[in-house]
Amino acid sequence: MPTVTWDHVHLRSPDPEATATWLRDVLGAEIIRGPGRIDVQLGGAKVFIAEVTAGDGVNAAPLTPYQGLDHFGLTVKDIDAVAAEIKAKGVAFTKEPTTIRPGVRICFIRGPQGISIELLERDKKYA
Repeated sequence: MPTVTWDHVHLRSPDPEATATWLRDVLGAEIIRGPGRIDVQLGGAKVFIAEVTAGDGVNAAPLTPYQGLDHFGLTVKDIDAVAAEIKAKGVAFTKEPTTIRPGVRICFIRGPQGISIELLERDKKYA
């Protein structure tokens, strides 16, 4: 089997600057600007954000649920405190913090262009 590692996640947005700013302000991403592009470093991963303009032939964001990429998940410490902090910033939750099994709490938030983002906290004693 080949050995693979993550390189990046690629998002498309009609407003890459606003998407990058949201990821920074809500999730603590670091914005990285390059010639003609804007990316972020988020949780150890690179996220490329490509601009989409009318007439590009790109479909609108699908409504959940749909086939393909469902969401991406980010680990946090103290999920209830994180949820309260980002809720105070006006972030929409599609699933409030809940325990799905012993030692695992999750919630889902709605990001720019309808991106579904899971936040999860794992208690190491159940690993």
